Amino acid sequence: GTSFESIPTGWSAVEKIPQAGLYQMLAFVGFLELGVMKDSANGAAPGDFPGDFRNGALDFGWDTFSAEEQAQKRGIELNNGRAA
Repeated sequence: GTSFESIPTGWSAVEKIPQAGLYQMLAFVGFLELGVMKDSANGAAPGDFPGDFRNGALDFGWDTFSAEEQAQKRGIELNNGRAA
């Protein structure tokens, strides 16, 4: 088999990934982009604001927060994105 020591660092490691593995990763990312992580605010329900990636299956209680708490949490998320 392949050991961790036989894989180089950086972009040269991509050459060591089997072609089927690359296709599998590409298909998975494509599935997420096209099927799961849709920006619902582009007219598709249930988008409340730009960047609202809730898809109706995962909510985590967003609707239970007050408008002030939602605004605060969106501000925190924006600042975290800027820090990254």
